[in-house]
Amino acid sequence: RGRHVSVPMEELLREAEMLAARGVRELIVIAQDTTRYGRDLYKKWMLPELLHKLCSVDGVEWIRLLYCYPDFMTEELMDTIAQEPKIVKYVDLPLQHCSGPVLRAMRRFGDREKLTALIGKMRERIPGLVLRTTVIAGFPGETEEDFAELCDFIKEIRFERLGCFAYSQEEDTPAAEMENQIEEDEKRRRAGRVMETQMGIMQDWGEAQVGRVFDVLTEGFDEETQCWFGRSYADAPEIDGRVYFTAADVPAPGQFVRVRITACMDCDLMGEAE
Repeated sequence: RGRHVSVPMEELLREAEMLAARGVRELIVIAQDTTRYGRDLYKKWMLPELLHKLCSVDGVEWIRLLYCYPDFMTEELMDTIAQEPKIVKYVDLPLQHCSGPVLRAMRRFGDREKLTALIGKMRERIPGLVLRTTVIAGFPGETEEDFAELCDFIKEIRFERLGCFAYSQEEDTPAAEMENQIEEDEKRRRAGRVMETQMGIMQDWGEAQVGRVFDVLTEGFDEETQCWFGRSYADAPEIDGRVYFTAADVPAPGQFVRVRITACMDCDLMGEAE
């Protein structure tokens, strides 16, 4: 995954304080591999310590973790996420696949058994966890059996959020030179089948939230639906859905509103401000 160069913790904290002073309410912690933070600078995994320090920054309400590879998802990190109220119970865990042979060809961690065990442990230690992942369909050499295993895995795990991409050849990468490249139409077919399955899972999850009350970070007003919209802890900006809601009082962008969920339409939640 390339060479990692960590930014010193003091520098990240200064940036967080500056953003909070400007009114930023949510911080996104993201790197090429966020879970490896500090290994080069401090010779040990420092993400839990960084998160504890970020949680002490006044004005920041939410801290969200993206791009946490499974290799270094430690119990210490899981417990930090669970115990710190400002860290939203949402983890982006880009798995890419679940088939052992495909993952080995990608030079990625694990197989279906290891990934299932890890996710089980994460859900056990972090109550209310929303998991996002990204998978690739049609990687060179992916057999029908590999693809069927991926589909079964997605149905079994029921990720609350998932994106699937058809593999695309990039010049000067080892995968681009591999044998058994898969036809474009077949790659697209496989990716489409994964997303069709996932849309059903996300709709089921959304319908199960009806009656719950979420803190929603207001982002704006939607003219088409004549509703306000924002994001819950289950929604990362720009990659996940929205929560649409009606409100008697006019909420300002950046304001948190308590929203009772009344419906789920096309995987987006609908509700009423309390």
